[in-house]
Amino acid sequence: MSKPIKYFKNIFTLSILFLLFGATSILAQDGTIYPLDAPAEPNAIPLETGGVDDQPASETWFRQWGDPMARNITKATLTPFLPEAGKANGTAVIVAPGGGYRWLSLGNEGWEVAEALAKQGIAAFVLKYRLMPTPDSIDEFTDWMNRPRTPQPPTSDSTQTKAPSSPPQMDLSNQLEDAEAAYAMILERADEWGVDTNRIGMIGFSAGAGLTMHSTLNSKTMKLAFIGPIYGGMGPVDVPKDAPPMFNVIATDDFLFRGQFGVIDSWYKAGIPVEFHLYQNGGHGFGLGNPDRTSNRWFDAFTHWLDVNDFLTAEAKTKK
Repeated sequence: MSKPIKYFKNIFTLSILFLLFGATSILAQDGTIYPLDAPAEPNAIPLETGGVDDQPASETWFRQWGDPMARNITKATLTPFLPEAGKANGTAVIVAPGGGYRWLSLGNEGWEVAEALAKQGIAAFVLKYRLMPTPDSIDEFTDWMNRPRTPQPPTSDSTQTKAPSSPPQMDLSNQLEDAEAAYAMILERADEWGVDTNRIGMIGFSAGAGLTMHSTLNSKTMKLAFIGPIYGGMGPVDVPKDAPPMFNVIATDDFLFRGQFGVIDSWYKAGIPVEFHLYQNGGHGFGLGNPDRTSNRWFDAFTHWLDVNDFLTAEAKTKK
């Protein structure tokens, strides 16, 4: 983001700069895929999951809608975003960006969310998990992204497991392994990072919501204190008896909604606490929110939910 411009001696120069900035912003926001040099990730910690790289292409980055995204990820990492000294409350959240398991929207569904959580005193950890392969060439990738798609029937749910004992429609074994490794690392370094090991949650967006749900339903090692699937699959699931409380968000104009309330109904019937926000509009992939959409303030509702459930206090209160 450019630094604030304090003054200009030449009004003509100011006008030209505004025109150029406006053109650049329009270019960045038009949905076109642009090549992007891999940004520095100095705080990313390798999770050491998997074996040899099984991708036909190496990790590359692109920009779409103004956001940095990565694809063909073969080596998972975890990037900590820790609260300022004296502000930590002990709660931690694994943040799983989305991208259909083919790319990761690491800007608006990863780093920005983690920064917002850290401001609330939460230790946030962006999980850069392994992905399914995509074409090496960005032109071929763009063509693949823009290919005609056959609409899925309302009963289909491509982002989550329908039951803990049945396999997902997509093999998420690598992604689950990455999530479990992230959880294990947070446990191991909890003292260093100021984390209460009983207050580790997970939040995910789109495919990241699917991974959050898949981890909740299938992991034998993760004991999540709460989950937040954000605009993920809404199909019914078989809820484990020890499932954590859930905060769920989706908009009516999201293609994944399709009038389904299955996962909400499943949680409710299992007697597990659930909060559900169905917004009038917002579409899909809105991250922390888009202006002029009713879904824009979902993060405020999420932090209020965390607060009411004692996850924003340094020591959990005993409810009577």
